[in-house]
Parts: sequence; structure tokens; C-alpha cells
Amino acid sequence: MTAEGGCLHILGTGLLLSCAVGDVECLAMTKVLISGASGLIGSAAVPALQADGYEITRLVRGQARSPEELQWEPMSEVSPALVSGFDAVIHLSGENVAGRWTAEKKRRIRESRVVSTRNLAWAMAKAERAPRTFICASAIGYYGNRGDEILTEDSAPGAGFLPDVCREWEAATHVGIAGVRVVNLRFGIVLSKHGGALKEMLRPFRLGLGGKIGSGRQWWSWIHIDDAVSAVMQSLRVESLREGVNMTAPNPVTNAEFTRELASAMKRPAIFAVPGFGAKLAFGEFAEEGILASARVVPKKLEENGFQFRYADLAQALQELLR
Repeated sequence: MTAEGGCLHILGTGLLLSCAVGDVECLAMTKVLISGASGLIGSAAVPALQADGYEITRLVRGQARSPEELQWEPMSEVSPALVSGFDAVIHLSGENVAGRWTAEKKRRIRESRVVSTRNLAWAMAKAERAPRTFICASAIGYYGNRGDEILTEDSAPGAGFLPDVCREWEAATHVGIAGVRVVNLRFGIVLSKHGGALKEMLRPFRLGLGGKIGSGRQWWSWIHIDDAVSAVMQSLRVESLREGVNMTAPNPVTNAEFTRELASAMKRPAIFAVPGFGAKLAFGEFAEEGILASARVVPKKLEENGFQFRYADLAQALQELLR
């Protein structure tokens, strides 16, 4: 038995308890089923959850190799028995959006998110002992290209391929479900030295070839991997976190600011700008909706629920990641 943040955790029993901390109601869970456990966020979240006393079972596409794994096929109907008895399901898997968007790539991006989420939701709706909480990845692509507008969870969705996918993705979490708390984690750029956007940027900056992309005025909303994992854990525990939750640091920066801070952290120049047309030639539609799109997103719900960011400022986050 441990007490953390005012919430009582009964470890190893499979029990689900609730408690109140100030004005925030917390849930203590032990049995969690997770997809995407080998991905950028999942590979960091699983050991953190286990260290906190959670009993983790991974959904894997290949043959299950241990009692802590269950085999599934995301594009096929999921048996209700697969999800029955768990306190929560965390769904983090999906096709990487980076790269040139061919028609086939866009199909995989959409179906890997929408279809797999719908299949899990239907299984939870029919399970004999349904999970109490369904936490599903989403993205700040939900908001589209919005210039300097400050975006909270109350902001309307944008227009374009990524906003459409995110709307369908989040809607799929509710298919057939009643009485399940749903949390849609709208991730910004997750900064990690083990993968993702930061790792892709390191090589040109090490060579002194880094610089802003396009005008550099587009807002990039980011989050340190450690804060992303902590926010996932908070979403498990805090009852009032529901629906869309922005998974970004409270201080978004422009692309020009981001590249300057990265160059400074690496003690390199940031003078080789990539023109917008060059990014579009290389990446097509992905450049327009991803690299060049502006989304100034702030984590209103996390802050209202008392979440404390370890890395609220980009310079601090980059120094920790690159030391």
C-alpha cells in the first residue's frame, strides 16, 4: 500500500479505488492494458508505470512471448475477453505521420488510428468486466494551421487531413461505450533523444547545417518525454481529466525560436534556413500540415488539474536531453 499525491494505491490486488485530493478526484488503478508499448511514448511510459506499482500487460501484434503480453490484430475485431478485467486501456499505437503522404500512406495513417481505436472501444463495450478508463493518443493536429491563435481544449478543430483524422480518431473512442471515462491525449512534438522529431534534427545541427524552416513564424508546441509520461500517469489517476487533453508544455515557441535554442544547446550555428517551398518539394502535404503549420497550443486542462511540469521552458528541456 502506498500513498502518492494524496491518492491511495493498493498494489497487486487488481482493486480500483477512488479518493479526493482538494477539488480533484483521483482513481487508483493497478491493471493496465497498453498498445504501442514499444513506441516512443510507450517505451518510456511502461517502466515508469511499473515503477509506480501498475501491473502492465502489453498488446503485441506478433506472438505473445510472456504472460505480460496479449496478441491482437488492430485492424480486426477485438475479443471482449481480451480487455475484460483491466482497470484501464491505454492505446498509443498508430502509423508514423512523418514522410511524404501518398494515398497509401494517408490510408494507413487514418486506419491505423480510427479502425484500431473503434475495435478496442467495441470490445470494451461488450466486455464482461469492462475497464473504467480508456486513454487514447491523439494529436494537436486536431487544431490544424491556426497562426498566432492561442489554442486550448475548448478551441474548435481545424480543417485538413490531420484535423479530420484526429476528429475521427477521438470519435472512435466513444463507439458503443457507456460508463467509461475517455481521455484523448493530444500530443504535441514529443522531445526525446531516443526518437521522434528531435532525433531527426540532431544530425544536420551537429554538422552546423541547422536553421529555421520556412518563415520560422509558425508555432511549435512541444513536450519533454518525461512530462509526457507523467501526464499519461496523471490521466490515469485524475477523474476530472476527460475528453481532449493537450499534451504540450505551457510555453510553445516559434520554429525560429526552437531552432535557435537547439543550436545554442548544441553550440552550433542556426543559419541554414530551409525555404518553405523546399520543405513542400521534399515532403508535400506533410510539410504543409505538419512542419510549416502553426499550432500555439497550451495545456489548460493539465494545469487546471494541478499538473506540475518539470520542463516548462524549451532551453531547460533541450539542455537536459542533450547533456
